Amino acid sequence: MTRVKLIGLTGQSGAGKSTAAELFEENGMTVINADALVAEIYESSPACLKSVAASFGADIINPDGTLNRQLLARRAFESKDNTALLGAIVHPFVIAETLKILKTLSGTVVFDAPQLFESNMDAVCDVIVSVTADEGVRAGRIIERDGLTREQARERISAQHSEEFFRSHSDYILENNGNILRFKAQTSALIEKIQAEVM
Repeated sequence: MTRVKLIGLTGQSGAGKSTAAELFEENGMTVINADALVAEIYESSPACLKSVAASFGADIINPDGTLNRQLLARRAFESKDNTALLGAIVHPFVIAETLKILKTLSGTVVFDAPQLFESNMDAVCDVIVSVTADEGVRAGRIIERDGLTREQARERISAQHSEEFFRSHSDYILENNGNILRFKAQTSALIEKIQAEVM
């Protein structure tokens, strides 16, 4: 890991973190997507899936043995306690896999993780970038993206850290309140700054 400059990319649900991750990747940086790792772990680790089912109900496992992601998400985001419980189960698996991947890489790597702080992976990051947006904007995006009701979207938002938390725990903030061109320009400028610091 000493060969890698690790950027922790995180932010609030619906803020636009995925768009920022795509821009980092387009600029030649390797992106490790924590959500993709979680999906792989659910498929490859019966121990993890069994632990999740024990805490959130056996019915989150479909008859074919796969995970009912929508049902798990609904239960996990019902409260901050439930979100923390799921994290406590899954984070050790994600951390182990991430550290294994990092050993094979060099240069600047982006760890795209919605729960960067909750997993304590921020401790090994050289730079932390958070994406934020106004609550109303995020709620609208979550409803459209995930097919949730407004109440469910609010539950998901309330289960996460506040914008003030992200601002006080990050090196850089990217704001994304609707103007995609402005957001891309802002992100590109930050990427140039980070790349210049690396060189």
